[in-house]
Amino acid sequence: MKKENLNREAIKVNNVKKSYKDVLALNNVSLSVNEGELFGLLGVNGAGKTTLIKILCGLTKKDFGHAEILGLDIDKDMEKIKSIVDLSPQETSIAPNLTVLENLKFFANIYQNYDQKYLNKIIEIFDLTDCLNKTAKKLSGGYQRRVSIACALISKPKILFLDEPTLGLDVIARRELWRVILKLKGQITIILTTHYLEEIEALCDRILIMSKGKVLAIGTSSEIKDSVKANNLEDAFVTIVKEDKHEKNVNLFE
Repeated sequence: MKKENLNREAIKVNNVKKSYKDVLALNNVSLSVNEGELFGLLGVNGAGKTTLIKILCGLTKKDFGHAEILGLDIDKDMEKIKSIVDLSPQETSIAPNLTVLENLKFFANIYQNYDQKYLNKIIEIFDLTDCLNKTAKKLSGGYQRRVSIACALISKPKILFLDEPTLGLDVIARRELWRVILKLKGQITIILTTHYLEEIEALCDRILIMSKGKVLAIGTSSEIKDSVKANNLEDAFVTIVKEDKHEKNVNLFE
C-alpha cells in the first residue's frame, strides 16, 4: 500500500439534506476530506453519522445537495464510485463458519480481485497469521472486527468507511484495533464514525462534530478545543453540543 498525499480532495459534500418521514437526519451538511486523511465523524447516537456514510456509499439517497467522491458525482457516477469505496459496517460482516483465510479468499472471489501478494500484506497489517485457519466464530470480538475490516480492504478501495469499528469491544480489544487502523493511516482515505472521544483524538487528523444532523464544528482536535477554550476534547464536545441545544434553566419549585 502506498502513502497518499493530503493535497487532493477525496470527498466533497455541499448542503446535503436527508429526512426520514418527520425526522431531519441531515441538515445542510457540508464538509471536505483530503486524500489520505483519517477523518473522524463524532457525535452521539442519532447525530447523522451513519446516514451520511450510507449516502456516500450509495446505500441511501439524499434529498438535497451535492456530493462528490474523487471528482465523481454521487447522483450520476455511483456505479464508478462503488468500485473505489468500501464500507466496514457496525455489524461484523464475515461468515462465522468459514476460517479467516476462507473469508478473505471469499471476498477476493466476490470482487474478482485475488492478489496473493496484496492478501499477504493485509494479513500482515492485521496480524492475522496465527488465526488464518481458525473459524471466524471462534475468534474474539476484537479479532472478528479486525477480519471484517480486512475483508473490506480486499477490493483495494481508495476510500474506506469505518462505521463505529470498536463498538461493543472491551478496552484492550479497542486499543489493539486502534493500532491496526493507525497502520493504514496515510495509505488510504479513511472516514471513521464513533462516539468515543478518546478514539477520535488518538486516530484522526481532523474531526467533524455532528448533532441532530447538523455540523457544529470541524478541525483538528487542538483547533476544536481552542475554539471554545476547553482543556480537553470531552469538555469541548459537551460545550459545543450544549450550545446548539440552547437549553433553558428550569426552576423546579416555581
